[in-house]
Amino acid sequence: MSTTDTTHTPGTAGGRRKVTLVDTTLRDGMSSVSHRFTPRNVADIARGLDRAGIPTIEVAHGIGLGASSIQYGFAAATDPEYVRAAVDAVDHADIAVLYVPGIATLAELQGAIDAGIKTVRVAVHCTEADCAQQPVEWAKDQGLNVMTFLMMSHKLEPAPLAEQAAKLDSYGADVVYVVDSAGAMVPRHAGDRVAALRQAISADIGFHAHNNLGVGIANALTAAEHGATFIDGSLRGLGASAGNAQTEVLAAAFERAGWDTGVDLFPLIDTAEHVVAPLMTEPQIVDETALILGYAGVYSTFFHPTKRAAKKFGLSTREILLELGRRGVIGGQEDMIVDVASELAGRTYELPARAGV
Repeated sequence: MSTTDTTHTPGTAGGRRKVTLVDTTLRDGMSSVSHRFTPRNVADIARGLDRAGIPTIEVAHGIGLGASSIQYGFAAATDPEYVRAAVDAVDHADIAVLYVPGIATLAELQGAIDAGIKTVRVAVHCTEADCAQQPVEWAKDQGLNVMTFLMMSHKLEPAPLAEQAAKLDSYGADVVYVVDSAGAMVPRHAGDRVAALRQAISADIGFHAHNNLGVGIANALTAAEHGATFIDGSLRGLGASAGNAQTEVLAAAFERAGWDTGVDLFPLIDTAEHVVAPLMTEPQIVDETALILGYAGVYSTFFHPTKRAAKKFGLSTREILLELGRRGVIGGQEDMIVDVASELAGRTYELPARAGV
């Protein structure tokens, strides 16, 4: 691509611009149900998504492959069990898993391959693209389609984010995602970052929105206008904190905007209404905690732990999240929630004195 190009024309289908929707109900959405979807639930939802024409469906624990633990919460089944349930339920869709270096291992990724995945999505913090080199190159050697995530993309300006994306491109990533993990972006932020990546890499570009500021759909539309051709969503918006851009709404909005998504809207709506909605433990809304997560730029998975800490220490979630935002915490630093809450409450923990000392 010429370095003087300033625009990018996404792929077209029959004269219409084309965008590919990827659904993450069965991975990111797991965070909304405490990772308690059963293999039967996974099969039912995957079947509906496949009938609607969704080409890639992400499954497994909400934090990613290998995350079922006391730290992140135990899932109702193992990752291979979830993968097999989805693979057996679909006729056309590829099944994907999320791989976070430091949480997942290559052995666990091999187990997911054995269970039937065709795609892996390797997620790293936006300043740490080099951490993805080993899993990306290994996955490509296994013949997988590799999508990569630059999490918390709002924390880097467009130019340095594009530099990180170029590393992922050089490792062989098929798609590089701008990921609004905190739901902190507004449309201009999404568009500027995607446009910067478009000038820097040859790989396809994706966009993953969270809806903490209520603009997840608008961000996704803007990302596509600037060159993103893969857009993530989840049915009913299911996902961490305020949730994701809503898959069925994305399908309708992109169609109204003149894009070809290749999916059938009504099976998406039916699956959202009659399969996903009855499984939801609470409505997926932008409450105070979710809103402040986006406003403060804090990772969406801090949602439930912050609520628990606020209750324990007699604080508001707002106080804790604003301080976490000031400290620039990132995913993986959830232990800071209790530290910050303790400090704000004027309390500290000390080890009990040993007998005889």
